[in-house]
Amino acid sequence: MADIFDVIADGTRRDILRLLLDRADGGERGTSVSHIVQELGASQPTVSKHLKVLRDAHLVSVREDGQHRYYSLSAAPLDEVDDWLVPFLGDESGAELAASSLTESAAHAADVVGRAAASAKYAVTSALKKLPGR
Repeated sequence: MADIFDVIADGTRRDILRLLLDRADGGERGTSVSHIVQELGASQPTVSKHLKVLRDAHLVSVREDGQHRYYSLSAAPLDEVDDWLVPFLGDESGAELAASSLTESAAHAADVVGRAAASAKYAVTSALKKLPGR
């Protein structure tokens, strides 16, 4: 299983998780791939690639209905992230650091770099898995 931190490092995957969370709050029984594509403005192959990573990390579940697939959030694996963060929340200096916000341009730059790094890591990992003897 992929490291949960690697999985959520990608901004597109976080956007998908947020979308599924918002839809779950509305009582939805899953969100179609086409709806995710429409909401994110991303291509269907891109969304499918990210949904596969999220499925492999057990962060989403899928329900098939004919030719359609409906995805729902499975937040339990995020407990690992929560457990890791808790020690930092009790420290006042950590709370101050968390309270400080990045400028909009810095946040955008961080997102772009994070997406590029996550995509590169995914591409390298996928390529390595295809090598004989791995």
